Amino acid sequence: MEPHNVTHYRRLGQDEPTTAERQLLIDIHAAAFGDEMQDPFHQRFPWFVDHWSERPGFVCVIGYDGETAIGFAYGAPAVVGREWWRPHWAPESGEASTFHVSELAVLPRARKTGEGQRLHDELLQGRPEALSTLLVDTTHARVIAHYREWGYASVGAERQFPDSPMYEVMVKRLDVDGPK
Repeated sequence: MEPHNVTHYRRLGQDEPTTAERQLLIDIHAAAFGDEMQDPFHQRFPWFVDHWSERPGFVCVIGYDGETAIGFAYGAPAVVGREWWRPHWAPESGEASTFHVSELAVLPRARKTGEGQRLHDELLQGRPEALSTLLVDTTHARVIAHYREWGYASVGAERQFPDSPMYEVMVKRLDVDGPK
């Protein structure tokens, strides 16, 4: 693993991304997903940025190597009773407050440094929800393996949009001190 070079993280809240920050997320996503950007579903990423950044409780963390952004993670709390993962799994404790991790993208030059996990953990740090959920393209076995190492369990699969990939539905329990 290469050394950790990120010097700082910037946290943005709901409706906070400026036009430049919005474009930064779009540019990082395009660079991170490379060849997949030919797919019309991935080309709609700007819509997803707008959709998520308008949600109550939205938070985005951008990692910087000096002055250069190298990755981001964002998400928002679920609306209680409308958690999309419910058809796949029922938590034992009955606690269902959920934070949805919507996106995690790291530039290719910053991969294999642990930066993806650091962005993820920074995003979830101090979250009050009981659970964190996310979706991973089922063809990305290495990414699924990473999330399992970070404490997520696969609980099902679903296609959220007619043109989206099939996604692995993954859930993780959180505690008051952050992810576990």
